[in-house]
Amino acid sequence: MTNLKSSFLIAAPSSNSGKTTLTLGLLRALRERGLGVQAFKCGPDYIDTIHHTTASGRPGLNLDTFMASEAHMRTVYTHYASRADVSVAEGVMGLFDGADKMKGSSAEIAALLDMPVVLVINAQSMAYSAAPLIYGLKNFHPGIRVVGAIFNFVNTESHYRFLQDACADVGVEALGYLPKNEALHIPSRHLGLHISTETDYEQIIQRLAEVIPRTVNLDRLLEITAMDYAAEPGRILVENDGILNTGNHPEPANGKPQKLRITIARDEAFSFLYHQNIECLRAFGEVQWFSPLNDKVLPETDFLYLPGGYPELFAKELSDNQCMIESIRNYCGNGGLAYAECGGLMYLGRELTDSRGNAFKMAGVLDLATTLQHSKMTLGYRVMHWDGLEIRGHEFHYSVLKESFVQVPLAQMTNARGVTVDTQLFRVQNTFATYTHFYWAGKPGFIQHLINQKTAESPQ
Repeated sequence: MTNLKSSFLIAAPSSNSGKTTLTLGLLRALRERGLGVQAFKCGPDYIDTIHHTTASGRPGLNLDTFMASEAHMRTVYTHYASRADVSVAEGVMGLFDGADKMKGSSAEIAALLDMPVVLVINAQSMAYSAAPLIYGLKNFHPGIRVVGAIFNFVNTESHYRFLQDACADVGVEALGYLPKNEALHIPSRHLGLHISTETDYEQIIQRLAEVIPRTVNLDRLLEITAMDYAAEPGRILVENDGILNTGNHPEPANGKPQKLRITIARDEAFSFLYHQNIECLRAFGEVQWFSPLNDKVLPETDFLYLPGGYPELFAKELSDNQCMIESIRNYCGNGGLAYAECGGLMYLGRELTDSRGNAFKMAGVLDLATTLQHSKMTLGYRVMHWDGLEIRGHEFHYSVLKESFVQVPLAQMTNARGVTVDTQLFRVQNTFATYTHFYWAGKPGFIQHLINQKTAESPQ
């Protein structure tokens, strides 16, 4: 008995071609056909996955071959793809752009997972010249299969006919186009797409889902990307649903299994999360959520996680919620285990200054201050070596440290090419904080090491 599913990766020659717009519309349009649709994002972007979740109704997932091993990426993909009718992966930057040549690129992931590639091409100022562009993308690397193309910013049928001719002459199927439409535009901010209460993402995604089927052949898209997974059972079927917790867990310092109360910040100010990381945390205990913006007291917890986000956009509200600040300050001051990344680090500092020069008091757990004034972009993969443990992640922010305390470096941090960077892992009592967003789903030993730091200090 066959089990036909569709799977494809949406890629482009460069950024700003319309990958995310097309992906969101396809996710919703296919979902409205009654299909179970699983979205993936190539690379470290945690903003696009939020929109993917909105469009598909399922958690968006990251596929990143720099932050995690190839084996882990295969496991993540097969685990979730096996539970969906259609798997759609959105590429990162241009098809072959990676951290080091093709390393971590959309092409590498397509080859690793044997996903056919569907190109999205900005054809606003292009007609038959699309032919050599598509030909190059199709033939540059023999490990990938470019099977179709969808064109963006096409306003007339006559324009599209030139593009169809280009596809036919290089052996790639033209699957349709999207016309230029400002109503389908999603504003950009920082990394990837903007997240703002001022933008009605649901309305835009729904409009895309209505527009796309008019000019894109969805039936043909599903046909040319269908795969018979029953013919390759080892590729999809897995024995253990706990696959995200791969690798060996180091033993707790006291040798006893632990089931912790793990409390995670999640609201408009703190939303930059890797879904696989959260699934990994569930192996260590019960996960609960809270809002530093709206709640008054931190729930009873054994492990506090403050992820990144946009605290600078909500600095006044965060500062005004003194009850929550006091609760978190007391928890950390009494030796509670806490881990903060990027926006979480900014929140735990003494002060946050926004781009207009307005300074807001923060939790004051860490003796540091951050500012968005005269800011500079910090971007790139990171590798941290800490007590013999290697963990990888990604750093992207415009804020900078205005003041910070001096400590003996806890860990060595480098970029993708092994060059030392200034990023630090800070520690005050049992509170740890860094600007890097780490991906630990394939390295649960990182979480166990954090837990052991607290356990080693606590009387038993």
